[in-house]
Amino acid sequence: MAREDFSFFHQLRVRWAEVDMQAIVFNGHYLTYFDVAFTEYWRATGLPDVMQQAREGRELFARKATIEYQGPARFDDLLDIGVRCAALGRSSARFVLEIFRGEEHLISGELVYVYADTTARKGVPLPDAWRDTISRLETRKPEAA
Repeated sequence: MAREDFSFFHQLRVRWAEVDMQAIVFNGHYLTYFDVAFTEYWRATGLPDVMQQAREGRELFARKATIEYQGPARFDDLLDIGVRCAALGRSSARFVLEIFRGEEHLISGELVYVYADTTARKGVPLPDAWRDTISRLETRKPEAA
């Protein structure tokens, strides 16, 4: 996916604690980077945060996380993490994330969440207001899944 397909980026710098002896980021930290960037994406939407969702008894549950490595990030690299909603289903949302160092594409990934009733642990429809807000934020509109 091209950088211009993303309307949202979160920037971070690789810290010493995240790298191995060759100063390359440990694999597991990329999912942490995705989580941080997704959190900031969600904050930018203005939609209910995890605490408000919990109080309402409905939350986004992580269903799937994938990652593909194109190249390594290294200590002190400044990374741009693109986040976009690629698809909205009845109760699920699929987000595509990519990590760039400048124009160089390093990492691709995907996060799938299911909106669910926290007591029943069953999927419930995503609110229409959420769909509208996310669609307005995106350069490329989410597919119907």
